[in-house]
Amino acid sequence: MGMNRNRPRRGSLAFSPRKRAKRPVPKIRSWPDEERIRLQAFPVYKAGTTHALIKENNPKSPNAGQEIFTPVTILEAPDINVAGIRVYERTTRGLKTLTEVWADNLDKELSRKITLPKKSESDVDKLDKLVDKIVDVRAIVHTNPKNTCLPKKKPEILEIRIGGKNINGRLSYAKEILGKSISIMDVFSEGEFVDTIGVTKGKGFQGPVKRWGVKIQFGKHRRQGVGRHVGSIGPWTPKRVMWTVPMAGQMGYHQRTEYNKRILKIGNNGEEVTPKGGFLHYGIIKNNYVILKGSVQGPPKRLIVLRSAIRCPEDKFGLPEITYLSRESKQGN
Repeated sequence: MGMNRNRPRRGSLAFSPRKRAKRPVPKIRSWPDEERIRLQAFPVYKAGTTHALIKENNPKSPNAGQEIFTPVTILEAPDINVAGIRVYERTTRGLKTLTEVWADNLDKELSRKITLPKKSESDVDKLDKLVDKIVDVRAIVHTNPKNTCLPKKKPEILEIRIGGKNINGRLSYAKEILGKSISIMDVFSEGEFVDTIGVTKGKGFQGPVKRWGVKIQFGKHRRQGVGRHVGSIGPWTPKRVMWTVPMAGQMGYHQRTEYNKRILKIGNNGEEVTPKGGFLHYGIIKNNYVILKGSVQGPPKRLIVLRSAIRCPEDKFGLPEITYLSRESKQGN
């Protein structure tokens, strides 16, 4: 039996190099173009996963009108504070910060993260004089983990774009929300599609079998060594190891984006979704919550950023109805 010389490679190279994320707070590199003036993202904390029964609202499905099982992810969404406004100008090297304005009533917990400005570097009214140069408006927001059951008080700081086509309208909205608290209900609504951006579970340094899915050596090849390695790392010519060869290294703790997750429900009573005994490694829900259909990357307590769907599909059937949400204990038997 001859060797199969045309088999596909083992493991995808789509996300190479697979190195650790720089920080657990994800960085959003692209934004959708929207006409609605609002914040285009909202940070939440992953609490855990459970299951629900929803009514299938696709009339072409064989289960149309029936209850179907689906996994759901519960995310806690405490209010965020808008600490500043940052505007950008267009240069030959891309976008460059033109100026930024900070609120007067900054939360004292923010001093755990940065040195608070004693006085605003520029007045809010000066933004109107720079409107001809401004091409993008973003809000500097910070989270409030002190309001959750997480064992920390240091907030996370993010930069969120304000959507809209008109710069004047976006500036007016930014000045309106400066120094105020924003709720998840002010940004997203039930039935909307969002993208989840976050850092995946870290699995440490792993070998090529687990990291890339190569075959374990057998027979004589296994007796000569451990057996959990690739058969060859390359030919004699070229005299180097190609970057495509499966090798050991970091696995997990990578920033990833999952597209088109549907918001099934947004609520403000955490007792409606908290299981008996609380979520494993998280606790109870004290603030607003979001129920997303499907799974979400990362472990419990991980910060996940919900962004407006950049590849939003056509909504044909509307929001499905949740008939049952499991609140049974996750502690085991």
